[in-house]
Amino acid sequence: MAVFPQLATGASTHYPAVKTRRSRTLVNTMADGRSIKLADAGADTAAWQLTYAELADSEKATLEDFFARMEGSLQSFTFLDPAGNLLSWSEKLDEPVWEKGPLIATAGGQRDPLGTMRASTVRNTAGGAQSVQQTLEAPANYVYAFSLYARAAAPVEVALFRGTDRQQAAVATDWSRLVLPGQSTAAGDSLAFGLELPAGCAVDVFGLQVEAQPAPSRYQRTEEQGGVYEARFQNDLLRFTTEGPQRHACVIQIIHANHI
Repeated sequence: MAVFPQLATGASTHYPAVKTRRSRTLVNTMADGRSIKLADAGADTAAWQLTYAELADSEKATLEDFFARMEGSLQSFTFLDPAGNLLSWSEKLDEPVWEKGPLIATAGGQRDPLGTMRASTVRNTAGGAQSVQQTLEAPANYVYAFSLYARAAAPVEVALFRGTDRQQAAVATDWSRLVLPGQSTAAGDSLAFGLELPAGCAVDVFGLQVEAQPAPSRYQRTEEQGGVYEARFQNDLLRFTTEGPQRHACVIQIIHANHI
């Protein structure tokens, strides 16, 4: 699996970084003047302009090597959106992408910390611990920040996990954000992120998010398309500006289109 590299800090880019999304609508005009409009999902594109500054020699070499291996814009690779939530259906835990224990029940439409009704109640009716998780087709050994908001009717302790790495977290009666940051000890081309509840426990959850960086940022809602893309370099030239020892800069443009 070819994956766009992270920097030594665990981030994918410096700022400013710009993400652009484009979509197309098909319009069929009838003989009587009426029109039928449909979204052309096959024409959706996303593009990123990544700006780097103060790169170390090793980081410059990593980007150059990856660009060469992809032969410029020829080969496609997995790209983890630095401006997005990698999870799909972040607010619909009943979607098939979410793997649940056999005795886990979920109910949406609950009040969330934003004052809307987009949270979900996760209830473990089993006699032992059960989990809700989503597996990403992304490198297991990258740096990630997994986060979610949670509350319970009475204080309870749950577990957040990233692959085989686990962290206990206390859930209070008011909304609080739980975070599991860091780099997994696992290896491979996929990694599961999830929440494990003890027996008989019910927890309200909201804003489940995974980011390819060391710390969480503002929650971003997702639907079918999460932040894991098949992408390519937009250009066949990678140019660096060197300002001094261990001080390199460049701009990289990446594009995703459903037809590539």
